[in-house]
Amino acid sequence: MKFLILSVLFSVLMAVPSWASEPVPEHDVVIYGGTSAAVMAAVQSHRMGKSVVLVSPDKHLGGLSSGGLGFTDIGNRLTVGGLAREFYEQVYQHYDKPEAWTQETPDVFAQKKIGWRKMWEGESTRWVFEPHVAEAIFDQFISDNNIPLFRDEWLDREHGVKKDMDRIQSITTLSGKVFRGKVFIDATYEGDLMAAAGVSYHVGREANSVYGEKWNGVQQGVFHHKHHFDGLKISAYKVKDDPSSGVLARISTDALEPNGTGDDKVQAYCFRMCLTNDPDIRVAIPKPQNYDPTQYELLLRIFEVMDPMYVFQKFDPVPNNKTDTNNHGPFSFDNLGMNFDYPEASYERRKEIIQEHKAYQLGMLYFISHDPRVPKQLQEKMQKWGLPKDEFVDNGNWSHQLYVREARRMVGQYVITERDLLGDLKSKTKKPIGMGSYGIDSHNIQRFVDADGYVQNEGDVGVHVGDYTIPYDVIVPKEEEVSNLIVPVAASCSHVAYGSVRMEPVFMILAQSGATAACIALDDETSVQSVDYKKLRERLLIDKQILGKSDRLPDPRKKKK
Repeated sequence: MKFLILSVLFSVLMAVPSWASEPVPEHDVVIYGGTSAAVMAAVQSHRMGKSVVLVSPDKHLGGLSSGGLGFTDIGNRLTVGGLAREFYEQVYQHYDKPEAWTQETPDVFAQKKIGWRKMWEGESTRWVFEPHVAEAIFDQFISDNNIPLFRDEWLDREHGVKKDMDRIQSITTLSGKVFRGKVFIDATYEGDLMAAAGVSYHVGREANSVYGEKWNGVQQGVFHHKHHFDGLKISAYKVKDDPSSGVLARISTDALEPNGTGDDKVQAYCFRMCLTNDPDIRVAIPKPQNYDPTQYELLLRIFEVMDPMYVFQKFDPVPNNKTDTNNHGPFSFDNLGMNFDYPEASYERRKEIIQEHKAYQLGMLYFISHDPRVPKQLQEKMQKWGLPKDEFVDNGNWSHQLYVREARRMVGQYVITERDLLGDLKSKTKKPIGMGSYGIDSHNIQRFVDADGYVQNEGDVGVHVGDYTIPYDVIVPKEEEVSNLIVPVAASCSHVAYGSVRMEPVFMILAQSGATAACIALDDETSVQSVDYKKLRERLLIDKQILGKSDRLPDPRKKKK
């Protein structure tokens, strides 16, 4: 019997995986996220000689930059330096090869309308690209630097963050993998690690009174872009002008608060759709499961009072007869009001929201292409469009990344507000680590019925800001909360300021600067809040970051005298 017990015990011990008894290695820097920012943080940490691991909840690297947003939102390109600029230089190098142009020639593409994103003479960057090209470049960044990468590893948000006082010791994913580290970087759009670590954050719009702003909170009657119903006088009801019939689909019956009032609502999400009208690579738009044409009744009423061809206003061209298709107009691909619970939602609930957004956008494309009530000219043109067969090949040719324009925003050492972008604090930035330049851009938040029974949108804000500097304290939490965490994406901004900061090049800039600070904190054995800014600035400038107007790159269009 004794021999039998020992034999069974030996068998059980032998059945335990070898890794279970091995000590979990500790890395200098642990990065959570699969975004463009996550990649840049990993590369910078490696280049500074630190051991780094990238833990990505996503199967694909690059976030929005490889998920369809190939028509880059940059503002002033001369403010983009460092690794972010390296990325756009590698895009240029890719398309500088004749074999990259499989469906059209560079000369033909150069004639398309891409506005100020056109290449300048003498410039070695390109700002317009295909999704799979961006993903390949991000993958190459990781492989060239031999960075350990764990894909499809989701943080256990309830129990997966182990802390000792104010320091994170390790994170655990839902698969059970443990990642120990000295400094952590949350490079997710959602700020999941930040929140799980007990850092203060905000969801939604602050009241204008909180930070002394003008464009925060409810913004009824603000018509900065063309995404509104002003002057159209379209009845919101199923039976025109009959409130008893109920409202049309995708219109809220909630009453609006006064302008400037804060709320917990977030700006609309969408997929930045990569589409093509090239029959050689076009896949027909599929009919979504549970397709419901009543969801688009409001679109038909819009077609009665304005040119229906507005639908094509944001089919922005990227190489090889493809697009980066974005929202445009009063009713478009932004899915207003369907994402309010996304920032705090469980993974399963987020999947439902993502699927609903996909069904909404595919359904709209299908509706325009097939519903007999759609104007003929519009329908015939839309029928020429489909999904490109060489993009997102493992996901039905549909993007793997929802455009999470805004979710949680940290309340950190310093909160950047509209006053820092266009007000009295603009020239007073302390400890700059990069620049932004894109205008304040909040998409609509809700669609409602006004006092006259007409449909209106609310929340769209667009304000020019020019170049501005971003302080280091925007990416670090309060020290008493966590002293070894950096947050370059879900950064410490008001809703208004985040409308400008939230651009992919800026995320990459902040991530590189944040990783640099993490490495200096390790070298000096200090908290991320106590990093010597003089050392940080010196290293950032060595690595070609742009920290102020005097550092901006020379404009190649201006000839030297």
